[in-house]
Amino acid sequence: MYHSVSDCRDDPYNVTVTPARLERQLTWMARRGLRGVSVRELLAARARGAEGGLVGLTFDDGYTDFVTAALPVLRRRGFTATVFVLPGRLGGANAWEPTGPRKPLLDADGIRRAVAAGMEIASHGLTHVDLTEATDQVLHSEVNDSRNRLAGIVGEDIEGFCYPYGRLDERAADAVRRAGYRYACAIDPGPAGSGDFALPRIHLGEADTSVRLELKRRLARFYGRALEAV
Repeated sequence: MYHSVSDCRDDPYNVTVTPARLERQLTWMARRGLRGVSVRELLAARARGAEGGLVGLTFDDGYTDFVTAALPVLRRRGFTATVFVLPGRLGGANAWEPTGPRKPLLDADGIRRAVAAGMEIASHGLTHVDLTEATDQVLHSEVNDSRNRLAGIVGEDIEGFCYPYGRLDERAADAVRRAGYRYACAIDPGPAGSGDFALPRIHLGEADTSVRLELKRRLARFYGRALEAV
């Protein structure tokens, strides 16, 4: 699980990695025979029993720097990824964060550039609200309207969803399932859910050197908190 990729050092939420750090992390994966893919590709491979050596890569929030900074690194490696975007904030900024730098978000053209480069576009809701605290009307709009808007932008079905802040409960997961998504990502779902609508992820940050990456990989395998392909 990644977010922003930039050289910005003001990072109060630990959601930014530099392009150089991303390059080193993906190199670490490649040297171990691992290939980064979108979640859509990973789940399709799993259905065929061919998920070995694949790692699902996700980038939350849809920052503009995905196209300018992350995409060139991914393409050099031949990796793909899933980008979870906010169609209710196209061309806007990360205004849901009370402090820290304001970072621009992808507009429709940026989303199409990511798709043209082979990336999966998926929904992060409309505006980045905590779905566990949303009214029924807001929950429906965040889940359903975001999927419809994104489908109109990219010209294809939207299969994936990511719960803002990684927070979910049974009500949110049911809404995502009923909206027609194929899967949904969380962080650590805990007792709130399991299966393809509560996929766990491993957070990667600027501090994650090769030693930390190996430790996270082993811990994930030990506790069963990641897909078997990791």
